[in-house]
Amino acid sequence: MPEIVDLSSPSLYINRELSLLEFQRRVLEEAWDESIPLLERIKFLSIFGSNMDEFFMVRVSGIRKQAEARIMEVSPDGMTPPDVLAAIRKLSLELLNHAQRCYQRKLLPKLEKTGIHIIDYHKLSKAQKERANTYFKEVIYPVLTPLALDPGHPFPHISNLSLNLAIVIHDKKGNEKFARLKVPDTLPRLLPIKRSSGSVRKDGTIPHHHYFVWLEQVIAANLDDLFPGMEVNAAHPFRIVRDADIEIQELEADDLLETMQQSIRKRKFGSVVQVAVYASMPENIRELLVENLEVSHNDVYVLDSPLGLSGLWQLYTSVERHDLKYPVYKPRVPKAFKHVTTATDIFDAIRSESILLHHPYDSFNPVLDFLNAAARDPQVLAIKQTVYRVGANAPVVDALLEAAERGKQVAVLVELKARFDEESNIGWARTLEQVGVHVVYGLVGLKTHCKITMVIRKEGEGIRRYLHLATGNYNAITSRIYEDIGIFTCDDDIGADATDLFNYLTGYSTKQEYRKLFVAPVTLRKKLESLILREIEHAGQKHKARLIFKLNSLVDPQMIQLLYQASQAGVQVDLLVRGMCCLRPGVKGVSENIRVLSIVGRFLEHSRLFYFHNDGREEIYLGSADLMPRNLNHRVEIVFPVENKEHIKYLRHHVLETYFKDNARAHILQSNGIYTHPSSASGKDIFDVQKNFMS
Repeated sequence: MPEIVDLSSPSLYINRELSLLEFQRRVLEEAWDESIPLLERIKFLSIFGSNMDEFFMVRVSGIRKQAEARIMEVSPDGMTPPDVLAAIRKLSLELLNHAQRCYQRKLLPKLEKTGIHIIDYHKLSKAQKERANTYFKEVIYPVLTPLALDPGHPFPHISNLSLNLAIVIHDKKGNEKFARLKVPDTLPRLLPIKRSSGSVRKDGTIPHHHYFVWLEQVIAANLDDLFPGMEVNAAHPFRIVRDADIEIQELEADDLLETMQQSIRKRKFGSVVQVAVYASMPENIRELLVENLEVSHNDVYVLDSPLGLSGLWQLYTSVERHDLKYPVYKPRVPKAFKHVTTATDIFDAIRSESILLHHPYDSFNPVLDFLNAAARDPQVLAIKQTVYRVGANAPVVDALLEAAERGKQVAVLVELKARFDEESNIGWARTLEQVGVHVVYGLVGLKTHCKITMVIRKEGEGIRRYLHLATGNYNAITSRIYEDIGIFTCDDDIGADATDLFNYLTGYSTKQEYRKLFVAPVTLRKKLESLILREIEHAGQKHKARLIFKLNSLVDPQMIQLLYQASQAGVQVDLLVRGMCCLRPGVKGVSENIRVLSIVGRFLEHSRLFYFHNDGREEIYLGSADLMPRNLNHRVEIVFPVENKEHIKYLRHHVLETYFKDNARAHILQSNGIYTHPSSASGKDIFDVQKNFMS
């Protein structure tokens, strides 16, 4: 009789925070990869820096609150909050130091060789220093506000993600004084020394050489101008990260919009969770920061230059050197839309058959054309849409505004709690309301994360519902760099489900059953569980059984246990998990039939697919939900079926199976939580799945 294994044993789970940090390691590996164009490597280093900032702002801050409140709840992997904080510090320091070594030892010398010069202030030529100092006097100096620190001047409040200088000064009597100076984030972090650096010349030509110096170094070199009559002894940079996780007491908030605006203002001044300093900062100044910022010594991170790797994004966006970036990619226009010229053509195309779009390989323009057609077609009566992240310049919102101005009934659910997009979404909500759009801000206690548009069109004596359902956001910019899948359909059952869903989002519906859609938090968990159990049943009957899931994150303990059961029953489980994965594959007697692959590359893998072999009657579902407690229990999500047999065949053979051939961008999760690269056999061609899709 086989030994019974406790599937809730902590040894079978990887800590979610450490798994998320391992994802950051995979992003960082792209910056080290010499096969990638140089400025793209800089971009990955900047993304790594931004990701680490967000990790501290959201995840570390939350765990620290638990530890401070002495909440010793043990996570599925058996770790307490203090255990997790200690492990995070160790791994974060390793990754941050690894990232700065990448910049100093690999990228900086290569930038220099290719004509992009980031020069320390003390190494500037006399002429370059004069230009930098002139810029200081004319532009930087008027913006600066030095703040003294003494009994009459309490320690100033320092905003989130700000870079600062801790300045040591002596007065004429030799008394030591301290001041703090914020490096203004309204100016470029990398100052162009030549006017043409990072841009096109007046004659339209692109310079080969670009020269930059760090803003904080220029300020530090000119501090005498700020403290006349004083002797400036030293200036030590430091950077802080604050708790930026917003908590909203929704039940007590009469106006959610106003509450969100107040919460965003508070975000700038949450408690400090990380202080980054250089090794050269003296111990007494570190102690001053620890005491006044109310942090522990474990919150101080001693790092190399530069502090705040996210600042390198400027280099990627401003330097016009296309030879150092990925070649421009032009997405395909799907066959169904190639001859569409009028609004009627678009609706005719969708009515004839469902249409699948695989972004960024397929253009996002058909989605915009669909919305613009709906706004202008006199037969369209109403448009309903969910908005999660549409970005600052949003053609999707422009179409909704036009529709309202043309007299259509427009209802939009704007999710104000889309983290770090709150301000943008608040702005769009205000704009939409001003033209008479029915704007709803979501449900109490639930974040609305599903991506759906419904267009109601009068046809003959009745109406027809046209739908776009997707795994990704209605953001025209990120659609070029996020891998996502969407479907156009006018299926009657899905249309009826969509109507019920919008009634649930905007009214008081308590509907518990849907025809074809799986809706969280109502039916999604139990529907997915039943489909996994069906696959286990097929395996028990000695039939071929297989699951392939493509996700951003796999964290939910119940789902992990069910996948372990599937593996034990003989189901082949293939998981494509870009980010966090708390499941351990390859554990004897538990997960020998599970393999986990993560792809990190030019495009952000963002789609969620659920494939069930179903004894040869294959089924595929797409959606907005990851297998995390928050998605299954605390968000409004939808997962929808793919019913066109050609689409199922395409997604099964040309998408899902193709990922497992990758030996260029793939990382394979081992049972110990470490990711390794697939071993390439000698002479075997390199296969990059994203390049394959592009071609």
